[in-house]
Amino acid sequence: MSSPLFSAVDSYKQPTMREESGYASAASSQESLTEVYFTKPHLKFINSQLQKLEPQDILRWCITSLPGLFQTTAFGLTGLVTVDMLSKLEGPLKHNIDLIFLDTLYHFDETYALVDRIRRRYGTPVHVYKPAGCDSVNDFTTRHGDKLWETNDELYDYVAKVEPAERAYSELQVKAVLTGRRRSQGGKRGDLDIVEVDEAGLIKINPLANWSFAQVKEYVDANDVPYNDLLNRGYKSVGDWHSTQPVAAGEDERSGRWKGKNKTECGIHNPKSRYAQFLQEQESKRQEEEVKRQNQELENKLQQISLNA
Repeated sequence: MSSPLFSAVDSYKQPTMREESGYASAASSQESLTEVYFTKPHLKFINSQLQKLEPQDILRWCITSLPGLFQTTAFGLTGLVTVDMLSKLEGPLKHNIDLIFLDTLYHFDETYALVDRIRRRYGTPVHVYKPAGCDSVNDFTTRHGDKLWETNDELYDYVAKVEPAERAYSELQVKAVLTGRRRSQGGKRGDLDIVEVDEAGLIKINPLANWSFAQVKEYVDANDVPYNDLLNRGYKSVGDWHSTQPVAAGEDERSGRWKGKNKTECGIHNPKSRYAQFLQEQESKRQEEEVKRQNQELENKLQQISLNA
């Protein structure tokens, strides 16, 4: 990612006196948002404190503490609860955090209908990002072939989700994102912290990490929060239509995603995507070849000069 983001390391760039606490004055340039520095001990302490708070209090902390804050969402139940909670926070600070929606072009019709309902209900800006160069399914299949999710699922995740997310973070100057992940969703999410910093330096806040599906659904019902109609048909976690199925009684909440595959994340929350690594390796090889070519050209010129002398 090209935009400057957070870091959480044991040793990191030494901040100036003005930056030492992660603070810069209001006179700082808006074009270059304040960077926040988290050492690992600091991050551990923050999580130990936020762990004790209700989601609304965590959201208040985010609003007052983190510049460049957005919410990434596929409009699942947890994300919808976050949107509703933000809209009801009291105080002078901005509460309607802009949303980032990754439109893979393969969402259910019910999901697209829900996006419109959320826009009307809350008036929150929704930034929609699609696969590069694609506005329709036809565009996507022309560029990448038919059923890419079957022929190369990691490439599909990259072009449909990871690259659009990276583009959104860069263009919108995203420094931190609210997510809808919870520990009760199982899989790799079972040991989620409230606040994480990924390998790319992006800070991720999981304000409802402590909640169960039952708690989320109870909030939705009590507050009349709009939700995806598919949840009334046995679905609990909704993604693309080609990789989402209803969940049977007793199954994990996300067991309907990528059924039959050894997979629990799409790549956005899995920084070690093998395809992303492949791209990095290819770029490194390209650069090495370019250096070799330039060195060979220089050697040839020197030999020519020597012969002409």
